[in-house]
Amino acid sequence: MLQTVRSTRGMAVAPHALAAQAAVDILRAGGNAIEAMIAAASTIAVVYPHMNSIGGDGFWTISCPGKPVVAIEACGAAAGSISSDYYTAKGFAKIPSRGPDSANTVAGTIGGWQAALDISKEWGGRLPLGRLLENAIFYAEDGIAVTRSQSVTTTKKLGELQAIPGFAETFLVNGKVPQAGDRMRLAQLGKTLRALADDGLDSFYRGRLAASIAKELKALGSPVSAEDLAKYRATVRKPLVLEHSLGQIYNMTPPTQGLVSLIILGLLDRLDINRFGPESAEYIHCVVEATKQAFMIRDSHITDLDFMDADPQSFLAPDHLDKLTTAIRMDKALPWGQGKGPADTVWMGVIDGEGRAVSFIQSIYHEYGSGIVLSETGLNWQNRGCSFSLDPQHINALAPNKKPFHTLNPALARLNDGRVMVYGTMGGDGQPQTQAAVFTRYAVYNQTMQAAITAPRWLLGRTWGDDTDSLKLEGRFPEETRRKLEALGHEVEMVEDFDEIVGHAGGIARFANGVLEGGSDPRSNGGVAGF
Repeated sequence: MLQTVRSTRGMAVAPHALAAQAAVDILRAGGNAIEAMIAAASTIAVVYPHMNSIGGDGFWTISCPGKPVVAIEACGAAAGSISSDYYTAKGFAKIPSRGPDSANTVAGTIGGWQAALDISKEWGGRLPLGRLLENAIFYAEDGIAVTRSQSVTTTKKLGELQAIPGFAETFLVNGKVPQAGDRMRLAQLGKTLRALADDGLDSFYRGRLAASIAKELKALGSPVSAEDLAKYRATVRKPLVLEHSLGQIYNMTPPTQGLVSLIILGLLDRLDINRFGPESAEYIHCVVEATKQAFMIRDSHITDLDFMDADPQSFLAPDHLDKLTTAIRMDKALPWGQGKGPADTVWMGVIDGEGRAVSFIQSIYHEYGSGIVLSETGLNWQNRGCSFSLDPQHINALAPNKKPFHTLNPALARLNDGRVMVYGTMGGDGQPQTQAAVFTRYAVYNQTMQAAITAPRWLLGRTWGDDTDSLKLEGRFPEETRRKLEALGHEVEMVEDFDEIVGHAGGIARFANGVLEGGSDPRSNGGVAGF
């Protein structure tokens, strides 16, 4: 059992321990929470390459004492020249999930790093970019120790990835799947990170690095052009906020499902869940049924914010949440449709000694994204745009310069007792469900952060490496819980005791007295680092 970690000067949590350590290294050097997160984000893009990449997207939720919470939308839009005709002319009934045709959106995460550093400067951030990328550059050039998660994932997905340009040369060792503990160098990625340190992050979109990226994407057959890169900039947003009985809970605006996570917590607040035990069938039933209500909103309304008819904040109005609560039956599971699918993602959190807090998520969508790796830059490009629909009537229909739907959502809470909390996870449909589990177990049931994360979890729907829509329970739940859920009409499937399909969760809370408490997920290769 992992022990609760506490400290007073700063703390970071990540699904790979080296990323958390990279963040604390920056905090020790006098950096702030944003600077520390840049170090963590760059490091984890190297040491956990099957789960994220700088060729993907990212989202930030940021809190500074005495100031409004802000969010950064760092997701790229579809190529400006693309439409459904691009795919139908090639004979595709839907957008491919692998290869150059799936690499149809700009990678936004580096733009998000720049937007965050602009905020950091307002805080007095002073560390040079090269210092923030130092650990990532070292690991890329010197070599990473392959994790079991990377090895297992590569084995499972090899058939669909091996022939894609650049994949085998980058992620196989002597033509074979690397085993846990093998050493893997990512030399080209190291050169790219050095170029970013020397030329600035903007060079990814409008510099010599951008020229190289655009040239290779075109040569491989991706529709993303130099013009698409040049016009990209991340957007600072006002986050969504839920007025909860315990405080204010923040999350990302569409095109993410941050709204889903907040709706679930708003409904649970009205269902008075603390009358049930945290591993009881009644508690899980409440969360699952609240999830179904939230998913109906998601599937009917959430898309690129610029294409939405409704104000997403309106769905968090008290009267609307009251109405949704009345649709939940405690004696019967409502019908459940189909989930959104996989998500290859990392969530990380940092809180510094001044109480500045960052909740951050970085993704490439499917495992290894599109699978393509650009030979000059070592960039593994995302396939987030394969989630677009070719049906022009669909809410997430493909359109030029439109952003695709994202399951990603970084959560942050300011509680009434003075605590600030950052928390999140990877995992497609499972992200809002795991967020609900972590928040309620920590804030409602008063468990430690580590206990809230370690406790057995569930998943309704789909996540990475999985394609069934059953209600999956980890094996550590009592048999009585399973039986009661089945009696309520849930289609229950038992999975491993500590199963990665329920996510790689993490969380940090800072108390009013300045004490920090963090927890990391034993289902990941993660860790909490504090000082």
